[in-house]
Amino acid sequence: MGSRDGSGGGCAESQGYAADIHSIREAQARIALYVHKTPVLSSSSIDAVAGKQLFFKCECFQKAGAFKIRGASNAIFALDGDEASKGVVTHSSGNHAAAVALAAKLRGIPAYIVIPRNAPACKVDNVKRYGGHIIWSDASIESRESVAKRVQKETGAILIHPFNNKYTISGQGTVSLELLEEIPEIDTIIVPISGGGLISGVALAAKTINPSIRILAAEPKGADDSAQSKAAGKIITLPSTNTIADGLRAFLGDLTWPVVRDLVDGIIVVDDNAIVDAMKMCYEMLKVAVEPSGAIGLAAALSDEFKQSSAWHESSKIGIVISGGNVDLGVLWESLYKR
Repeated sequence: MGSRDGSGGGCAESQGYAADIHSIREAQARIALYVHKTPVLSSSSIDAVAGKQLFFKCECFQKAGAFKIRGASNAIFALDGDEASKGVVTHSSGNHAAAVALAAKLRGIPAYIVIPRNAPACKVDNVKRYGGHIIWSDASIESRESVAKRVQKETGAILIHPFNNKYTISGQGTVSLELLEEIPEIDTIIVPISGGGLISGVALAAKTINPSIRILAAEPKGADDSAQSKAAGKIITLPSTNTIADGLRAFLGDLTWPVVRDLVDGIIVVDDNAIVDAMKMCYEMLKVAVEPSGAIGLAAALSDEFKQSSAWHESSKIGIVISGGNVDLGVLWESLYKR
């Protein structure tokens, strides 16, 4: 795990980032009617395993089953009437797609959702449930982006980017506001990282509220571009990704990278087996259905890499963002029916 460097733990204010505490508080007011204030859960059994007090911010109980509705609803309800009238478009393999579809439905405008053909069925079903117009693409980010541009040109819809958007980042930052309002003594927050929208918002809010708080990212080994980027001091993209955490396959954007570079104090990389073990623990001990991307924070907290770091010794009360709960249980049910 990368330790604090000269830039980590820096000031979240006045750095020219895409969002700040003011835009995040504006987002909190704007989306209050459209999102849930999610619970913070704890488990003495998990604490005993971890050797620390863990506080789980359960975005798996959020509308559409993930934190993404925060950023999507902030971006969509920030549009003026003329902008919104032609609808919105996005490309996503899952939770952001459903969030944009739901937020657009709440605003009463069309949503055009570009989804790769390899997206999990449960996440595609969510988009259909919320009335999104699905347009299929190939799995590559290039295909997703080109199809989204075509749809945008044909419809005049506004692009709602999954993470590289100031309104999206500000909306995701409301996770931090709620967590620290409820448990202000938290000294470390562990957040899943992919495109960086969630951790950027969380870090910007948390570091302004408490400049000494530690922000750690949790990343799958098969998609460790953020860890490589931090080590290289520039954005690194990978030719391909391979992880069970389907929500963590995106790469950092030019708006999220500066926040990750400056304000994220370290990145903990875990393998897929550790993620599955953490999912199992969430189901059995926390009694919460968590998708792989949502369980990775717990996997990071339990990892040898974390426990051998100075950050572990300096942490006592750790907030963990469970980012979503949209796991495809079809295989599980099929195995039960076969008995």
